[in-house]
Amino acid sequence: MRAETERRFLQMAMGSFCLVPLIAGASGMIEGPAMLRGVGPPVAIDLDSHYRYLSGLLFGIGIGFALCIRGIERHGAIMRVLAAAVVLGGLARLIALASFGAPGGGHLFGLGMELGAVPLILLWHMRVVRRCREAGDCAPPSSTISP
Repeated sequence: MRAETERRFLQMAMGSFCLVPLIAGASGMIEGPAMLRGVGPPVAIDLDSHYRYLSGLLFGIGIGFALCIRGIERHGAIMRVLAAAVVLGGLARLIALASFGAPGGGHLFGLGMELGAVPLILLWHMRVVRRCREAGDCAPPSSTISP
């Protein structure tokens, strides 16, 4: 497979994966903890506020990843920072799983994305960047996100 073709596949995968934090983040910002459907009676105001704040961060992470899709081979530093935030969140979720048991299916899906899919995408990105440089098909790394 040509480096450019693999780069396009990575971009398509990133576009698909970005939908998860964008949809979950937007839902949490709009609905708060009620998006979980099994939460029960209304939650404390502070918990609702914190949940919506964290959902906003999740939405922002999704936007950050989405902005890296164009010129993906030039955004390694940004992708690593975003991925580190996601993996740290996954580790926190793993602590909760070990402490209290398995959460619902949506959270287990999130855990798989955070500790499985995101690191794999980062490894794939490193491969694409290497192949792109070897083929002379990419621009030099940039510290900014191009439009």
